[in-house]
Amino acid sequence: MSSLLMAGLLFTPLAWAVLCLLLAFRAARLASVIGMLLQMALSLALWAWVAEQGGFFYHLGGWAPPLGIGLRVDGLAVTFVLLTALVGAACGLHAGLYLDPSRPWQRYFWPLFWMLWAGLNAVWLAGDLFNLYVGLELITLAAVGLVVLGGAAPALEAALRYLFAALIGSLAYLLGVALLYAEFGSLSLVGVGEGAGSASPAASFALLIMLFGLAVKAALFPGHTWLPPAHGIARAPVSALLSGLVVKAAFYVAARVWLELGPALEAAVVGVLLGVAGSAAVCWGSWQALRQPQLKLVVAWSSVAQIGYLFLLFPLSHGVPEAVSLQAQQGVTLQVISHALAKSAMFLAAGNLILSVRSKRVEALAGVSRYLPLSLFSFGLAGVSLMGMPPSGGFAAKWLLLQASLASGQWWWAAVLLVGGLLAAAYVFRIYRASFQEVEESDPFYHPPRSLEIIPLVLALLALGLGLVAEPVLSVLGLPFGGEVLSP
Repeated sequence: MSSLLMAGLLFTPLAWAVLCLLLAFRAARLASVIGMLLQMALSLALWAWVAEQGGFFYHLGGWAPPLGIGLRVDGLAVTFVLLTALVGAACGLHAGLYLDPSRPWQRYFWPLFWMLWAGLNAVWLAGDLFNLYVGLELITLAAVGLVVLGGAAPALEAALRYLFAALIGSLAYLLGVALLYAEFGSLSLVGVGEGAGSASPAASFALLIMLFGLAVKAALFPGHTWLPPAHGIARAPVSALLSGLVVKAAFYVAARVWLELGPALEAAVVGVLLGVAGSAAVCWGSWQALRQPQLKLVVAWSSVAQIGYLFLLFPLSHGVPEAVSLQAQQGVTLQVISHALAKSAMFLAAGNLILSVRSKRVEALAGVSRYLPLSLFSFGLAGVSLMGMPPSGGFAAKWLLLQASLASGQWWWAAVLLVGGLLAAAYVFRIYRASFQEVEESDPFYHPPRSLEIIPLVLALLALGLGLVAEPVLSVLGLPFGGEVLSP
């Protein structure tokens, strides 16, 4: 059973990528709907397996890394596999209706979409440093290709900027992996973590350079400059995938590496520096969102700000009591899930609004509240989670981080949370203010299909309701990990 689940989650998306490459847009759309249902079923089946049997290591092909593929399946991994299935399916369904099949290059959305899905599942499940790198590279190549589908010269420019930044991050990460392999003779995260207590300065340098590379790939300030152009120029479903899932993958790897190696290597200063960079991202990204003339750039700069919250994990999980560290880990994980749902909903809703008013500018939204209230409502619901207002998942996440900050005596991170919430409210209400302006009736708005509006509404409602079910979600994240090794 485990063999079928692992093979299905990792190789089925690759098979679908090849299949969709051979099909026209509409045929690929139909095939992709079937693939999304299959991935959802496999993701739910894996969750049920881990809930009943506990977590496990899995050596795909029967060999341990580096010859084989080592997978680590636990509560955190299966939660992100499910999140990918949910957000990926929502964005795929939206793209099937949003993209124009008459444009020949749009047919490449589906192969790239499935390559991206395969890379995401590989990252969530990988248990060794090299296969994490492979998954990240697959994600990067697919994401860059999806950005190019914007179809204009600025899209190519934004994609190249993204590619160069990602390559810098990848080279730094791979150098760190090589240094750790030379130090410990192992690529397993657990194996490296067990040997880190007797590490040399080379291992500390490896951790530092790996975190630097991953921070660039995650668009952490000041390495964020590639994100707003790429997310702003891409088509709305692509922007939703990039913000909801892609940047989370690099952070996920950074968090896994930090929690395994950070305490053993006494890297407290690195944690504080990452926390400071995250705080700067919250303030700078929110301020820039307030100033942008284009709607999608507002949402893109908001992503820069929201990513900053995630990096508060690093100072709040090192050199503090275990209970405080666990609280910070839970808060950041809820923030990842909440942000994935809310930001995907916000980008999809923004795409609907742009489609309706036929303009990317915020000022062009005047009067749209009469014609597209559902998309505007979805945008606002997603904004509630970004602000951190109850009962949203963003509120539950920020409440846990606030408690961890105060319990650890690091009250200044709590101030960042409060300031970030106020700035998020300001840029969300800025969009609402523009949409309720009076406008002449001479230029009627386009009404997109109702299904395009339902999809972001569902995601926004899930982000809003996450805070009400935070305890069950956190219990799933804590599913037992027994360390058993399974193989075909």
